[in-house]
Formats: sequence, structure tokens, C-alpha cells
Amino acid sequence: MSSKVMIVDDSAMMRLVIKGIVEKIPGFEVAANAANGRLALVELQKHSDLALILLDIEMPEMNGLEFLRHAKLKTRAKICILSSVAVSGSPYAAKAHALGADAIVVKPSGAVSYDLAEKRGSELAHVMRRLVAA
Repeated sequence: MSSKVMIVDDSAMMRLVIKGIVEKIPGFEVAANAANGRLALVELQKHSDLALILLDIEMPEMNGLEFLRHAKLKTRAKICILSSVAVSGSPYAAKAHALGADAIVVKPSGAVSYDLAEKRGSELAHVMRRLVAA
């Protein structure tokens, strides 16, 4: 049985890049995606069996931190921040951890990191496996 993943990122290209990474990891499948936190909350109601949420921070309408605040009350899914602004020691990383993020993986080249698979793909896969196993 595959672990179901939701991808939340305002960039359609990044959702495709991330989906490509997830689909190559045995035991994981993309069950849902959303372009912002508000839409992700709607998807969360439809997919109560999610194991993992990959979450960007900077998005319109409802950012990732606001979604995280709501999601931790509504799901048992692990939440991994996947963002260029949540570098170690940053206020974004600190706030994400304070709100209950289970892990943070930094996008390597800014908000739209086409090189994510090349530069952070194995780290992301490792983090995903660790979170689901916990």
C-alpha cells in the first residue's frame, strides 16, 4: 500500500517537478495537490488518509504557515516544509517548527527550483521515508 502525499505549492511547474520526484520513490503516490493553503484545506477534507503533505510557505490567499496552523488540528499527516525561504536559522524555519512542521527541506534555487530533483531529490526522498516510518 502506498503512502499518499499532497503537494501544496503556488507554482504549477513546481507541483509538476515535485510530483515527478514523489512518483519515483517506491511506496509513495501523489493523491492531491493545491495552489495555496486555502485550497489545500479543501483537499484535506477529501483525503483523510494522507500520510504526508509537502508544503511551500510563500503562497497567495493562505500561506504555508497559516495552513500549517490549521492542518495540525485537522490531520495526522506528517508535514514537510519545502520552501526556499525556510533556510536553517531563518524566522520562517523557526515559525514552521513552532507550528509543528515535522521537517524542512530547502528548495535550492529560489521559489521555482527546476533543479530540485538534482540538488535535493535524494534528501527529500530520505526525509519522506523517515517521516512516514515514524
